[in-house]
Amino acid sequence: MAFFNRDRLPVMLGAAAAAAITAGALIVSTANAAPPGDAAPAFREANTAGKEISLADFKGKTVILEWTNDGCPFVQKHYNSQNMQKTQAAATKDGVIWLSVISSKPGAQGHVDGARAGKLTADRGAKPTHVLLDPDGSMGRAYGAKTTPHIYIITPDGKVEDVPKATNYVTAALVSLKSGKAPDPALTVPYGCDVKY
Repeated sequence: MAFFNRDRLPVMLGAAAAAAITAGALIVSTANAAPPGDAAPAFREANTAGKEISLADFKGKTVILEWTNDGCPFVQKHYNSQNMQKTQAAATKDGVIWLSVISSKPGAQGHVDGARAGKLTADRGAKPTHVLLDPDGSMGRAYGAKTTPHIYIITPDGKVEDVPKATNYVTAALVSLKSGKAPDPALTVPYGCDVKY
């Protein structure tokens, strides 16, 4: 029996269309990502107190962006183990600006207002410099954040370094940057819960 026949044509065309749509979605989803070495996209988002925070506020400093969602089991693992808090505390003690970003849209898992985000931060003993609320997802999309947790490092010269994997590449990258070296690896594959845009 021939594989290509009239009975199978609708199935084959449907599969081809699905593959094309999937490929197109992947191209679109990665088109907005901020590649390592590129200038970090500017942003202006409200923190938990309603104050507008922008990347320009931290010119010349190392900035960490951590996408978070308190309902994500991967995020919970890192916070329940105190791994994230220890990493935040060590980084901020060294003068690094740590910005936790919540990009969950209203009605989606992880969406919180400023008061709830502040309470979550205090309850779990988190140590970020600020928690930023990005309910329209504009900041997350500008950076290409796909999962929670997903972490980017912005170097003092305003370039993006991407360090999202479970191995603590954040600490290793900060050590490298402090000694004037480029982080190795500069890019890892994100894992975790998808950002709830």
